[in-house]
Amino acid sequence: MIDTLETPSDVVSSAPEAPAVIKSLVERHGAQWVDEASLDAWMAGGGERVLLLAGDPVRFPEGLDVAVVLPEIQRALGGRFTIGVVRRSAEEAVARLFGSNRWPSLVFVRDGRYVGTLPGMYDWEDYVTRVEEALAMPASRIPGIGIAVVSATPGHGCR
Repeated sequence: MIDTLETPSDVVSSAPEAPAVIKSLVERHGAQWVDEASLDAWMAGGGERVLLLAGDPVRFPEGLDVAVVLPEIQRALGGRFTIGVVRRSAEEAVARLFGSNRWPSLVFVRDGRYVGTLPGMYDWEDYVTRVEEALAMPASRIPGIGIAVVSATPGHGCR
């Protein structure tokens, strides 16, 4: 894990694989690049945070749409969240960590804890509403982490 995150001045040379609209999130809108090594530090930054998993722009072009709309949603909600952008090379690994299996997805965290995931692209009003709802949710367990224990006979505990 690294102790510092990249600043916008580090962006152009450090993410050559990213489409221009994704790079713009960092260069123009103050988002931070995130990968497996920097994820814990980014999450620990505190406050409301939204992590973009855009996906392959050829297979999932709506990921580019989300990259365009996300700073507008941030502005519409009074700048109440910080944006992180997962590097294309790290998306599969980071998506697995959060149990995300749809592209694009927004992963919400608060004060270092997982809150929820919002997959897909929506119409403007629906998107703003869904992001507001996600920001209001309590922190929860990351899906896919741990093993759910279910008894075949209700009411009996483990022995």
